[in-house]
Amino acid sequence: MTLLHTILAFGVVLGVLIIVHELGHYLAARWCGVKVLRFSVGMGKVVWSRRFGRDQTEWAVSILPLGGYVKMLDAREGDLQGLPAEDLRREFTRQSVWRRIAIVAAGPLANFLLAIAVFAGLYWHGIPEPAAVLRAAPEHTAAYQAGLRGPARVIAVNGEPVQIWTDLRWQAMQSVIDRTPIRLTTEAAGRGTQMFDVPSSDVSIDDLEDDFLGKLGIELARPPAVLGEVAPDGAAMRAGLLQGDRIVAVDGKPMTDGLEFVETVRASADKRLSIDLLRDGWPMRIEVMPEKISKDGETFGRIKVEVPMAPEMATVAYGPLTGLSKAVKRTWDTSVLTIRMVGKMIIGEVSWRNVTGPLTIADYAGQTARIGLISYLSFIAFVSISLGVMNLLPIPVLDGGHLLYYAVEVLTGRTVSERFGAIAQRAGVGILMTLMLVAVFNDINRLMS
Repeated sequence: MTLLHTILAFGVVLGVLIIVHELGHYLAARWCGVKVLRFSVGMGKVVWSRRFGRDQTEWAVSILPLGGYVKMLDAREGDLQGLPAEDLRREFTRQSVWRRIAIVAAGPLANFLLAIAVFAGLYWHGIPEPAAVLRAAPEHTAAYQAGLRGPARVIAVNGEPVQIWTDLRWQAMQSVIDRTPIRLTTEAAGRGTQMFDVPSSDVSIDDLEDDFLGKLGIELARPPAVLGEVAPDGAAMRAGLLQGDRIVAVDGKPMTDGLEFVETVRASADKRLSIDLLRDGWPMRIEVMPEKISKDGETFGRIKVEVPMAPEMATVAYGPLTGLSKAVKRTWDTSVLTIRMVGKMIIGEVSWRNVTGPLTIADYAGQTARIGLISYLSFIAFVSISLGVMNLLPIPVLDGGHLLYYAVEVLTGRTVSERFGAIAQRAGVGILMTLMLVAVFNDINRLMS
């Protein structure tokens, strides 16, 4: 069922993004008066089609699902002799260069507009997310060395106000890419407002896909270590621990939250622990020995008790104008970040292992769909932005390559020669095939590891 769920989630993402992208081309072509012969979702052999409209445009589904296209009346793709003059006026290459630019650019633009619409809808609805509250920074981490100690609420990162963990992470990511300190402005009871500059040099850009904040000591706060359900056949029950017990310390070390208690137990297989706790307000001390468990090559301790660790949540919602402006800014910032990452890969500052392909996208689609609709929609928006940016790269066969040709035409007043275009086309196919092979290799390596 998990595999089927992932395939379905990936199919929806792929279908939505392809249809939106190609609809951008289609609508712009119709607006510019160009005759559209076929609108295909998928590439290769057509497996289903129907004709609609005054022009009898063929709406088709093709056998290869990775992509799609809009086929317009084009003199470069066939002999147009015998066509009525009315149709010849609607041929693509006979349009002004600005109309051709509009038609080609409309595909990526549609992807950006989709992302803006999704983000705006989420901002208007409200996004329940973990609040930007930090647990105590572990010793020997960059955050601890910067002075961050006890739990604190982050109210700004690099001068930008934040309320939720996603915004904190996004701003911190910019600092890692720029190789600048992460400036945290925090509020905490008894300490007021404080500012900390956490060096980002301890993590690299390649760490951004992982828990790079955790490596710096910036971690999400967890609730106190209050026990939930106690399993009847576990070490916790045999030792006398009960639901509702609040763990204060283990072997004399104070437990700041439930996560620290879980980590302590997992690291103490077959080791007797002295637990100080509060039961109905009364202090007690109980000894428990976590049983040794070996699973998937890992050994850890377990006492079979539930420890709730759901973080504090915050729902951030905005009005129509504010939500729309934030959606535009988020789309713009993500686009710029994507371009910067591509640039850093080209000059060697970022590993090519960050290039991902359909397998990774499918995996993330399944994961976000299982988390919930908001996560899934956010994922669709981010992939839509990536698709828009990648299509604008100046690689022949992509929209960006065609826009480069038209830019040359605007500057010189002459179209790119057919011979040059054919050579560039073959080179573009080679570049895309190489990128696809790298992406698939990275996907397989990532899934296996």
